[in-house]
Amino acid sequence: MKYKLLLCLTAALFTSLSHAGSQVNTPLSASVRAVLHDSISDMTAPKLAFTSQYEADVWLSEMSRRLEKRIPDKTYRMDLLKAIHYEATRAGLEPEMVLGLIEVESGFKKYAVSSVGARGLMQVMPFWVKEIGTVEQNLFHLRTNLRYGCTILRHYLNIENGDLFRALGRYNGSLGKPEYPNLVRGAWLKHWTLTNRVASNG
Repeated sequence: MKYKLLLCLTAALFTSLSHAGSQVNTPLSASVRAVLHDSISDMTAPKLAFTSQYEADVWLSEMSRRLEKRIPDKTYRMDLLKAIHYEATRAGLEPEMVLGLIEVESGFKKYAVSSVGARGLMQVMPFWVKEIGTVEQNLFHLRTNLRYGCTILRHYLNIENGDLFRALGRYNGSLGKPEYPNLVRGAWLKHWTLTNRVASNG
């Protein structure tokens, strides 16, 4: 039984398709590498950044409803949403935008692998583990993948002085081309934006 499960997981890993491009392994300065390494290493317990418990309940309930068809398991779905919100907020990113990015990158498939080897929910290229991480870190681990993905996108945003369009292009390895940033923006606005009506009604 375990062997069959392993075969199924292996097949899923290598047949998953995504929109991931090839994040470019550009040289990092020692100071930037140190900052990114520290950011990746600090795996403190998640703490949601909401102004109130009510706000947290509304966000989690609404996003859980939207994600239910893709992830039927409620416990895993809620754990994933909490981790996405925490890691996105920690990196100074909009959690809803990160949800859009994950939708485009992996379709919320935890074990997705692209044709160029990008891995997991946020389709992180393995070279990042060598650059800023440690060998025992597994990019298929939920929080590890989200931590890397959000940290890398924040790094690209810093390089591009806050220009999300260009930062997303770097993330996808398609800098300057509109297709990928537009896909992420479309998914974000169509599926994950929390409207004022939902926020006020709960």
